Amino acid sequence: MSLKIRLSRGGKKSQPCYRIVVANSTSPRDGKFIENIGYYHPTLPDTGKRLSLDSERFLYWFKIGARPTDRVARLAHKTSELKAVVSEFFNPQKNKKSKESN
Repeated sequence: MSLKIRLSRGGKKSQPCYRIVVANSTSPRDGKFIENIGYYHPTLPDTGKRLSLDSERFLYWFKIGARPTDRVARLAHKTSELKAVVSEFFNPQKNKKSKESN
């Protein structure tokens, strides 16, 4: 069973709200999940309420083998405790290299 740390969408139309969840990689995006470890509100101003992530639980699931998606790695990279852990998954130059090759 491969685990992913990913976003699960909620909220209203045009007002997205995402839960950061640990789920089986084969389950649907908004389907069954194992644990809710945070939330992300992209429409709020960039303050402390925009992103909430339980670093302790993130590290626990990461050590077990759960891998973050690109977007979750980017969000976790913003937190000081998780910057070193997700640095191998977060590559800000990734999209720039693929655009230059085209």
